[in-house]
Amino acid sequence: MPPANHDHRIPVTLLTGFLGAGKTTLLNHLIRDPEAGRIAVIINEFGDVGLDHDLIEESTDETILMPSGCLCCTIRGDLLKTLGRLIARRNRGELAFERIVIETTGIADPGPILQSLALDNIVAPYFRMDGVVTLADTATGTRTLGTQPEAVNQIAMADLIVLSKTDLVSDTDLARFEAQIARINSTAQRVKADKGRVPGGILFGLTALRPGATTQDVSDWLGVATRQPDPLAGLSGLAPRPSAAMPLTDAPTPAHFDHRIASASIEVTHPIPANVFDYWLDNLVARKAPELLRVKGIVHLEDLEWPFVFHGVQHIFDAPVPIKTCTEEDTTSRVVIIARDTEVGELEASLETLRLRATPTVAPSDAHEMPF
Repeated sequence: MPPANHDHRIPVTLLTGFLGAGKTTLLNHLIRDPEAGRIAVIINEFGDVGLDHDLIEESTDETILMPSGCLCCTIRGDLLKTLGRLIARRNRGELAFERIVIETTGIADPGPILQSLALDNIVAPYFRMDGVVTLADTATGTRTLGTQPEAVNQIAMADLIVLSKTDLVSDTDLARFEAQIARINSTAQRVKADKGRVPGGILFGLTALRPGATTQDVSDWLGVATRQPDPLAGLSGLAPRPSAAMPLTDAPTPAHFDHRIASASIEVTHPIPANVFDYWLDNLVARKAPELLRVKGIVHLEDLEWPFVFHGVQHIFDAPVPIKTCTEEDTTSRVVIIARDTEVGELEASLETLRLRATPTVAPSDAHEMPF
C-alpha cells in the first residue's frame, strides 16, 4: 500500500509567456538537461516552436523522442485529448515519463488549462498542476504589460516568473520592470534567466498543493518569505501590499492593463470557524468569480487536526490538501487574492471581514454582513 502522502498523479508545469519572451529557448535548454528527468513536453506545433533538430532522435506524426529521454508532442486539436493519449500510451508501457510541461501560445490565458486539470473527469485523476511558470521579457515587458491584457494575466497567475533578456536592459530599467511585476503579483518567486537557461529543478515543485509539502513550501508558494518585516504590520491583520515604485529616469507612459489587477492578502493568527470561512469563500466566489484570477492560501480551521492549502481560479477550486508538517503552535492562516477589474479596497474589505468574523469575540452568526 502506498504511503499516506503518496500522490500517483503526474505533475504538470504550465509554461507561458507573451510572444517573444523566450519560451522556446528555455525549452531547448530544458530538454538538454539530464537532471530534469523524463519529461513529456506538450507544444503547439513543432514548426512554430522551433526545437533544436539536433536533439531529435525519433519522430512520429505527433511525438518526438529526445536522446535525453524527454518526449515532445503536439497539441492535436484539444489539449485534454492529447493528455488522454499520453496517459493511455504510458499505461500500455509505450512511453515513459515522470512529468509534463505544457508550452502555451504567447497569447494564451492560463486559467482555462488550470480549470480543466482540476475538473475534467478523464485527466484529473491522472494529472495535478505543479505550477505556472511565466517568462517575462525585460526588454519589451513594460510596453507589453501596458498594451496586452493576456500578458498581464500570465504574470498574475504565475507561481514562478522567469525574467528573460536581462542582459539587454540597464539595472534601472530592470528594477522598474520588477516593481511593475510586483504590483501585479507579489507572491510569485522570480529568477533571472542566463540567455534562456535556468536550473531545471527550479521550474518544478512550485505549488504546495501536493501531499508531503512542507511549511516552507507553503510559505514560498504564498510569497511569505519575500515580504520584508513592517513595524506597522498586523495592526489591522492585513498584510501590506507592495507600494508603487518611485518613478525612475525616463519613465515610460503609465501602463493601462496592469493597473486593472489588484491583489491583497491577510494573516489570521488563530483557527477560523469552519462556517465563517465557508461562508466567506462562497460569498466571494458568488460575487466576484469572473474576476478572480487566483485565490490561494493555507487555512487552519477549528476542530481540524491539520491545516490545508487551497487554490482556485474563478469558481473552480482544486481539492484541498492537508499540510501535516505544521506544528501545533503555528495556527496562522494566510489567504491571497489576485483579481482583475476590482478595487484593491474591495479585496481588503472582504479579507478584513473574514479576520473580524474569525476572532473569538465575534459571533459567527453575524457573518451576513460580508461586504461582497
